[in-house]
Order: sequence, then C-alpha cells, then structure tokens
Amino acid sequence: MVVFHIERRGGLPAYLQIVRQVELALRMGALTEGDKLPTAAQVAAATKVNPNTTLKAYRELERAGLVEVRQGAGTFVTHVPRPTGAQPASQLRGGLTAWMREAREEGLGAPDVIALFDDAIAEVFPANTP
Repeated sequence: MVVFHIERRGGLPAYLQIVRQVELALRMGALTEGDKLPTAAQVAAATKVNPNTTLKAYRELERAGLVEVRQGAGTFVTHVPRPTGAQPASQLRGGLTAWMREAREEGLGAPDVIALFDDAIAEVFPANTP
C-alpha cells in the first residue's frame, strides 16, 4: 500500500506528485503487479486533494501502462518497470539512505533534501525535468 504525501509549496501539480509517488513505489518494490491502489476518495481524505486530482493521476498511470482501472473494482497495478542501471538498486538505496541521515544530522529537513534532489536531477537528467 502506498501512502501519498502532497507538497503544496513545491510547485509540482498534485496529480503529478501522485504519479511520481506511484512510480517510485513500483520501482522500490512497495507496489507489485496485482496490487490495488487506494480509491480516489481514500486519497482525497488522506491528502485533502480533490478526488478528481487522483483520478487524473490514475488516468496518467493507465496511459503509461502501469495500472488498469477495473470498473466497479478499483485501480490495479499491471506493470512494474524494471531497473535499468548496472548497479543493483539496493546498493544505491543504501548509499542514498546514508546520505539522507547525514543531511538530517547537518540540520536539513525533508523540504531541503527534496530541493537538493530536484536541483541535482535537473542538472544530471535535464530532459526529464518538467
């Protein structure tokens, strides 16, 4: 099960935040094929976003071939992207977790870390930035 968090000051639309969080959950193994996503009403209650925002995100995920909407049953994961890097994701995640702990010890909060990541991603992967 994925728990959504919407950053209201980041400038990224809420539906894209939901899309990215589902994609991340898929890549990290928190969601697998066949898993059911929370309903739009559940996401709205947890995040205080309009249910239509969640539906827009789920449509985007469906267009990407990651989920399937089953009328009356819900939205289900149908595809999990495979990692493309040569180094195992677990090694990368371990290094990232260590870096984040160090950042927290230096006094950085989650918004600071997110801003650093956004900046680094834009520098390293310029074609992938919104």
